[in-house]
Amino acid sequence: MQTQPDVYPSPAAATAAMQLEAPRSGVSWAAIFAGALGAAALSLILVLLGVGFGLSSMSPWTSRGPSATTIGLVTIAWITFTQIAASGIGGYLAGRLRTKWSGLHTDESFFRDTAHGFLAWAFATLLTAVTLTSTLGAILGTGAQVGASALGGATAATAAVGMGGVGAAASGSNAADDSGGPSAYFVDMLFRREPAAAGAADASASGAAPAQQEGAQARSAQVAEVGTIFMKGLRDGALPPQDARYAAQLVAQRTGLSQADAEKRVNETFANAKQAIDEAQAKAKAAADAARKASAYTSLWMFISLLIGAFVASYMATVGGRRRDL
Repeated sequence: MQTQPDVYPSPAAATAAMQLEAPRSGVSWAAIFAGALGAAALSLILVLLGVGFGLSSMSPWTSRGPSATTIGLVTIAWITFTQIAASGIGGYLAGRLRTKWSGLHTDESFFRDTAHGFLAWAFATLLTAVTLTSTLGAILGTGAQVGASALGGATAATAAVGMGGVGAAASGSNAADDSGGPSAYFVDMLFRREPAAAGAADASASGAAPAQQEGAQARSAQVAEVGTIFMKGLRDGALPPQDARYAAQLVAQRTGLSQADAEKRVNETFANAKQAIDEAQAKAKAAADAARKASAYTSLWMFISLLIGAFVASYMATVGGRRRDL
């Protein structure tokens, strides 16, 4: 009877097979952390240096200093340089400070060094993001904040026209005249008197203080009413003919103009107010669109610079690893 061969390796063969596998992991975490800390520290220094250069080059005067395009290009170039310098240093440290690997194939050593550099870059990126949370948030959120502010300003400007009249009606004072807002300006345009008519009215009312007080109260009520009419017309996009005629009657009573001239003044003033609001909205939309594009370009170039940093860190780790194995 033929016996089966022994399928179990001998103790000596098993020991030799176990010796082929390293007793510990091939990842040198100490070297990775050291490279990450070096990269994060250098990145922080370069970012602060770039902020200092940027603030020193700006001017509060609109006609001086670099343009927005120039500032954007310089910012992109500096962010890319920061990534290359910091990632290169971090990757080189991770490769140079690792444990020396003996008996490894060249391809395996190259792969491990590349992985060490990539891990060092990843830890450095996360560490820098945590350290500069407010700065990164300000960079990424600038577009949204500017756009929201611009749109909010346009909405406030639209609502402000005619709100002086509502405030005056609620308070019973000359709030529309004293507010200094768009509504006060356009409503005052309606009730401006001609020089001759104003002189005659002042002469006739010079000796009647109670009458002057009553006239001021009546004017305040008329301003409030016209402001409400203008606010509704601006919200609807047009001033109804009946509202235009009624506002013209109030203007004619206060200014001494004829009904036809008062209606002409009301229509022209409403058209000017609507044009001002339309221009403000157009500027706000343009600013919001520009901010959106700037935010998108910033995110795109930050993504590209981070990819460049990952590649540089991985490559420099192989350079440092080769120097370590010499």
